[in-house]
Amino acid sequence: MTKVVVFSAHLGTDSTAGVRVFGTCAVSARLDAGNDAEERTDQVKEYTPAELVDRGSVKWTTFPGTLGAFIAEADFGTAPCVHDALEELTAKELFTYAPQAMHAEARQATAEFHARRYGWDISPSDIDFAPDVLSALLATLDLFAPPEAPVVLLTPAYMPFFIAPATRGRLVREVPLIRTADAWEIDFDALDAALEPGAVFLHCNPHNPVGKVYTRAEHERIAELIEKNDARVFSDEIHAPLVFDGLQHVPYATVSEAAGRHTITATSCSKAFNIPGLKCAQVLFTNPEDRDVYRDRARFVSGAAANPGLVATTAAYRDGDEWLGRFIDYLDGNRKLMAELVDTHLPKASYLVPQGTYIAWLDLRAYDIGEDAAAFLREHAKVALTNGQECGRVGAGCVRVNMATTAAILTEIVERVAKACQPR
Repeated sequence: MTKVVVFSAHLGTDSTAGVRVFGTCAVSARLDAGNDAEERTDQVKEYTPAELVDRGSVKWTTFPGTLGAFIAEADFGTAPCVHDALEELTAKELFTYAPQAMHAEARQATAEFHARRYGWDISPSDIDFAPDVLSALLATLDLFAPPEAPVVLLTPAYMPFFIAPATRGRLVREVPLIRTADAWEIDFDALDAALEPGAVFLHCNPHNPVGKVYTRAEHERIAELIEKNDARVFSDEIHAPLVFDGLQHVPYATVSEAAGRHTITATSCSKAFNIPGLKCAQVLFTNPEDRDVYRDRARFVSGAAANPGLVATTAAYRDGDEWLGRFIDYLDGNRKLMAELVDTHLPKASYLVPQGTYIAWLDLRAYDIGEDAAAFLREHAKVALTNGQECGRVGAGCVRVNMATTAAILTEIVERVAKACQPR
């Protein structure tokens, strides 16, 4: 029997403000932001804050007593096909070393997904694995860059892009993105100046945390600068399926022969299908020499992808499109809701609706709550966000917000932030 749970935008109970149905569900929620009730129909599983805490995820247990919106985990479970694959694995008790057939199926499914969604005709033989994208990044730095070569980032950047290179003693050079009235733009002159022979450009495509979806023309210009400076590219495309407004994700390695030659691409189902704990990233090679070196010298990295992750990846890429479409539709609603909420409750804040990802970059400097805005908001709003300074020098006074939650929780988060930002 279908379970119906009634909730309000203020997270209370016994309210008629909205109706929530678990599993295959119709969601009709009054988004308590000055708008009429808005119907959103999805097939994603929603949880209340109490249920999310009870599940015990990092996002909801790291900072007790807060609403979690920092680490990039979604609050909607995953696709039914992933559940089915894991149940079958458990029924077979296939907790052995991963058989080659399991790897082969995941390679094939990855190739099919990339061809279907991005027009990238990559051979399964050019696909390998890692436990996660950051493991692939570290292997790339170890195997394909001189020890003294720097790492170059467009900032604000994904936080571990600073931490991971530091574990290898790498210098990180920041190239701030340029914020215009309606876009984030690359400072190509600054990027050119930051690159040098052997440098590794860590490209986040789409860009976490600002949600920029890079165009083919931008990629072509980046490729020209990489070639000019004899550098390399590690392209993190983990958010690739999560793009909006009819935009198309363009895999960086596909824009030219040169781009393919100097790039290693890594991706995963972990964001699009919400399975980061299953540990199976895919590493896509467009340079046969790189592929061979990786398989020879990083075999303990590629072999660390776990059985649950391999079967979940195969299932998600082959049978998860319908669920993914509904997930994207829900996220699309949330990024627009975020704009309405910021406009209503935080009029002095700066927020550019992201073109992709489920991450929001919120500039709160006008409210003068300090450079570590996240710490202030944990204390005064009981909301757990990411400190913008972890994303680079440009992040002082800013926060990174995970919008992959229910409309009700997102509304409560912004309202709490707004209340905390009021003059005391």
